[in-house]
Amino acid sequence: MPGRGSQTPSPVPHGAGPSPAERIRGHLVFLYGQERGLRCYAELERLLAEFRQRNPAARQPAPARQFSQADSILITYGDQVSEPGTPPLQSLAQFLRQRVKGAITGVHLLPFFPYSSDDGFSVIDYTRVDPALGSWEDVARLSTDFSLMFDAVINHVSSQSEWFQHFLQDDPDYADYFIVVEPGTDLSQVTRPRALPLLTAFQTPSGEKLVWTTFSADQLDLNYANPEVLLRVLGILLGYVERGASLVRLDAIAYLWKTIGTSCIHLEQTHGMVQLCRAVLDAVAPHVSLITETNVPHAENVSYFGDGANEAQMVYQFPLAPLVLSSLRTGDAGHLLEWAAGLEGASRGGTFFNFTASHDGIGVMPAQGILSAAGIQALVDQTLAHGGHVSHKTNPDGSQSVYELNISYFDALSDPKADEPQATQVARFMVSQAIMLALKGVPGIYVHSLFGSRSWWEGVAQTGRLRSINREKFSRAQLEAELADPGSLRHQVFQAYTHLLRQWASHRAFHPHGSQEVLPGSRALFTLLRTAPDGQEQALCIHNVSGQEQNGRFQVATLTGPLADLISGQRCSVGAGGKVSVTLRPYQILWLVQLHESP
Repeated sequence: MPGRGSQTPSPVPHGAGPSPAERIRGHLVFLYGQERGLRCYAELERLLAEFRQRNPAARQPAPARQFSQADSILITYGDQVSEPGTPPLQSLAQFLRQRVKGAITGVHLLPFFPYSSDDGFSVIDYTRVDPALGSWEDVARLSTDFSLMFDAVINHVSSQSEWFQHFLQDDPDYADYFIVVEPGTDLSQVTRPRALPLLTAFQTPSGEKLVWTTFSADQLDLNYANPEVLLRVLGILLGYVERGASLVRLDAIAYLWKTIGTSCIHLEQTHGMVQLCRAVLDAVAPHVSLITETNVPHAENVSYFGDGANEAQMVYQFPLAPLVLSSLRTGDAGHLLEWAAGLEGASRGGTFFNFTASHDGIGVMPAQGILSAAGIQALVDQTLAHGGHVSHKTNPDGSQSVYELNISYFDALSDPKADEPQATQVARFMVSQAIMLALKGVPGIYVHSLFGSRSWWEGVAQTGRLRSINREKFSRAQLEAELADPGSLRHQVFQAYTHLLRQWASHRAFHPHGSQEVLPGSRALFTLLRTAPDGQEQALCIHNVSGQEQNGRFQVATLTGPLADLISGQRCSVGAGGKVSVTLRPYQILWLVQLHESP
């Protein structure tokens, strides 16, 4: 049964004292006890020595990864852009080089390994590139123009994986790779992210076995109470570093460790595992950062920063998407302003991964406690009215509650059936993206947001999966034709978005480690004052979330001269004591910066 003895020590905190090797040893003893932990440490040291030998540059001291205002990450599938006769990864690399280089600096390449379901998140082989996408050489080609984020889908593997196939044959070497539960075991305390059975029955030569499957019957949870599983997975992560990953995304990491009789989410052993991964990378590849994906309420989410220097360098900012959606639905940014004013958690080199859309749906769980039940239900109602769907999760008492909204973010904001000017819908969408960019952190931009995609209803009909509504793939020829048409939605969103990104990256006030102050004023205006880490540059960021003209009056003592809008070039005077008065059109964005005029 997964778990640990009661006499094991607490995880070793990372401060000025312990070396990475000491931290690694301490985490392993915490997870497995003294004897097993030290045996595991000896094996891991061998893996790290082999890594250093294969990578001589790793022997030299390297600076830890630092983020800047130039960092932006595009989230995309490896086969997002296709054309006849060319491997999709090559088409993607060529398209991104021609179209977004200079506006986007990084690419989160969603799982590109052989898989059996869930659009890549049921991995058959962690070490190979799906032949339908291309090769490791194609991944390397992409890395010449962009930093790369790889997915570490290490909570579970595919039922078709070699590991699970050995388990099904009662291979003793794989008997403890998965979590087998005796019939009748009380699992009522386990937190469930899906409205699906937690256990799946499989036939083996020794009889039927009930195996833990958090996400689906095709995704078998790995048993990290077995040190051999840990060592295999750490070897895989080191392989990703060798293949060019500068960021590693720990998918669904909150569920990694299971102890029956607990909630099996956010366990101290799970945090110990994240700390161990951080220590391993600090030891041999400090230029590589961890990012944790935990679709949970904010306080639980930020716990994966650890002490600020011993767990993830970035965590997903999950409340942002539903809060921005709610603000634009009501024309009232009050909840968003209050939440942003109280943001805590990022420190000592850590920062948030800000996003409004991804390959998954719009999670509403993180908005609980910020939006009322009626406010969340209003988002559900709007999603359904705009042609989307809603996914649910099972609660411990057997009831179900809303888990995520399945719809493109563009359609979540604007009804595709509404008789409304396209320019209005584009402006509404762009202010949502500007809010995301203005907030402290590194922006993650889903590929469908970059091109203003609408919901793909046909995809849901084809696959039977609600998440397909936001996962349509592009024909390169068709996409290029739409981008060349000034009247098309894709052209208008893409041009506005890339312009916004270039202006954003040009100003150090948007540095992810700069300061952020929420300014009071009209609840129809989401207003931030961003300041560069050295205090030398500032940006007054004003976003009209309503469909009406709004007047804004602010006083910022540090603004002493004329201002210019980064986006339009529009100029604005500053009154005595830093008084700024502006009028914004419906859904207008103003990013006002100090204008340094030549003498």
